Amino acid sequence: MSSPRRYLALNIMASRREKIQAMLLEEPGDTFLRYSLAMELDKEGDHETSLAELRELYCLTPPYIPAFFMAGQQLAKLNRLDESRSVLRTGVEQAQIQGDSHAASEMTEFMAALGSISE
Repeated sequence: MSSPRRYLALNIMASRREKIQAMLLEEPGDTFLRYSLAMELDKEGDHETSLAELRELYCLTPPYIPAFFMAGQQLAKLNRLDESRSVLRTGVEQAQIQGDSHAASEMTEFMAALGSISE
């Protein structure tokens, strides 16, 4: 049996990603935890895995709206502008369907900014 002190030391040493993954073992359907994991993967430079996680979230029924915006931003950062615009357009449509005018507005503004960036 491990001591509380050892557990505390292991918990402190765990990365943020590892902590999120541990929480997901208990709550695998938690969309916010899955979104948080995608954010951490992006910070660590694992963009393709991050984008795959976000794709899963925006393909849910109903889609998780923040995943569209984050995927659009990541794709733009990776200079994949056409993909970014496509994801953002779908995100705006889905946000409008869900009545999330704030998210739709943010994504529309971001797409407008992408319009001034050429590939």
